[in-house]
Amino acid sequence: MDTTNEIKGDYAPLRDPEHPQLGRFDKPLPCFGCGIGWFSFLLGFVCPLTWYYATILYFGNYYHKDPRERAGLAASAIAALICTITVVITIAVIFL
Repeated sequence: MDTTNEIKGDYAPLRDPEHPQLGRFDKPLPCFGCGIGWFSFLLGFVCPLTWYYATILYFGNYYHKDPRERAGLAASAIAALICTITVVITIAVIFL
């Protein structure tokens, strides 16, 4: 077994001459492997401000760095929208 090319704690990049993009996303996602978007979505139920942070990342096209982040960031953006609508309706009912 050749261990000279192994990097401890990281995945080794795959090289395929026919598909040069194949090894681009071999690294695990940040935030315990689920990505910033899904981590923000789950954490948003405790602290909704993380949904707004992920929304800023989504509209800032952060997912172009890693397309695997797109679904989680979009889910957080939708959760932020629902949260905002709920807060606006609640404030309107209380004060009107």
